[in-house]
Amino acid sequence: MRRQLNTLYITTDGAWMKKEGANIVMQVEGKERARLPIHMLESLVCFGRVLISPPLMGFCAEQGVTITHLSPQGRFLARIEGPVSGNVLLRRIQYRVSDTHEHCAEVVRSFLIGKIHNQRAVVARGLRDYGAKLDEGPRLQLEKVRTRMTRIARNLLHAESTDMLRGLEGEAAQVYFSIFDHLIRHDGAGFRFTGRNRRPPRDRVNALLSFFYTLLTHDCRSALEGVGLDPAVGFLHRDRPGRPSLALDMAEELRPLLADRLALSLINRRQLREKDFTVAESGGVTLTDDARKVVLTAYQERKREELHHAFIDEKSPIGMLPHLQAQLLARHLRGDLDAYPPFLWK
Repeated sequence: MRRQLNTLYITTDGAWMKKEGANIVMQVEGKERARLPIHMLESLVCFGRVLISPPLMGFCAEQGVTITHLSPQGRFLARIEGPVSGNVLLRRIQYRVSDTHEHCAEVVRSFLIGKIHNQRAVVARGLRDYGAKLDEGPRLQLEKVRTRMTRIARNLLHAESTDMLRGLEGEAAQVYFSIFDHLIRHDGAGFRFTGRNRRPPRDRVNALLSFFYTLLTHDCRSALEGVGLDPAVGFLHRDRPGRPSLALDMAEELRPLLADRLALSLINRRQLREKDFTVAESGGVTLTDDARKVVLTAYQERKREELHHAFIDEKSPIGMLPHLQAQLLARHLRGDLDAYPPFLWK
């Protein structure tokens, strides 16, 4: 089992990270601000202009601690890691399955069953929490979407190819995000949601969702590498240079819980305000530095919470889910499990 909360997020612009003994030390303007033993960590995630000394880079590589650089807005820039030590036999199986249409479709089907089931759970929880407060029109729309997503999930069982499965995923995403605005219980116009957009996000809700998706993809990539899988070779997402396709695949089923629902909670509980976002002249929207810290704290707190994992029939911290699902995927590819069991949120 992996240590929880094992990722260090560095958000201070101009921070200087260096090695002292077996410790990582952060300095800002020549003054020490933080010190942490490296054995407590598996990864460093740096936002914006964060400088890292060469000795610390080498030490992290030796210790298996990856360093990820993101833009201030959370866009992936680069990743520094030591030699790849993944299981070569497992990776060879992964590549063969990815190239075998029938087997690839079965894995994609499992990912999408988990994703659409969990999206439906977000809608159902919205109805449970706010249904009585909604006008009849929005409430009926949510109920119709919940029913339609159930039907789409059933249709996944009869899809014969990955292209058909991707088509059903696209239909589910369109339906899901069409009513996402009804789940936002905020009076101001600043948090209105009219549809998913990115690169750059053009409203506050999309900026928050994209930020969470980046964090979750990072966690999924680390989990996949931890079990010996290649995060660049996926099943649902096509191969593309520089894209962690398998990490994106795995993130799909966890997005509703670790991103969508958490984003709604932060907005509906007024933990984020309109002033916590910056709107550029080009129309792109980003979180402020202080807001990023609020979001990262909420993300880490959510990962501490426990829930029941139906397949293993045990309670698990939410932050452990990427690692559990990576292990289950590896077991399926090795032939120990007949199918990949997606995480189903209840």
